[in-house]
Amino acid sequence: MSHGHSHGGGVCRCAAEQEEPPEQRGLAYALYLRIDLERCRCLNEEPRGQRPRRLQAVGGADRPLQGNVKLKGIIIMGEDDDSHPSEMRLYKNIPQMSFDDTDREPDQTFSLNRDLTGELEYATKISRFSNVYHLSIHISKNFGADTTKVFYIGLRGEWTELRRHEVTICNYEASANPADHRVHQVTPQTHFIS
Repeated sequence: MSHGHSHGGGVCRCAAEQEEPPEQRGLAYALYLRIDLERCRCLNEEPRGQRPRRLQAVGGADRPLQGNVKLKGIIIMGEDDDSHPSEMRLYKNIPQMSFDDTDREPDQTFSLNRDLTGELEYATKISRFSNVYHLSIHISKNFGADTTKVFYIGLRGEWTELRRHEVTICNYEASANPADHRVHQVTPQTHFIS
């Protein structure tokens, strides 16, 4: 695979060369199991009976995560018409986000291409998404339809369990009390080598 540089005839060990085949790529999207579905919200949603959630109109999804995530990539699948999303904005660690909050600068914005099969992955800026416990996705545009249809959102990354740090009690001295610190007198000695 050509990825913009050469290795002078050597074997390439770049990450771009070691991409997983599409049939194994689904294993990397196991973050679905780490989404707290009880607290997941979808704004501006039009329910469709017993079908899975579907975003209708310009909408957003609020995804609380069970732990911390280093988010590396995202895929989004839609319809093969003008209802497919054309722009996606990501916001990290803003619980209870509403449409009023979309006026703030997103952590990352993506211009999307139509993807019916989930083969296009949008790489996130890992430096910005290295400690995510809450992800809000704002689908801000589509290709011109009145409603936006999203069939699947896949998140790829590394999950780590939340660790609760107990309080550590420390004593600090503002100024040292010499009586608390024993000092042994050291006599300097000089040795000559002849």
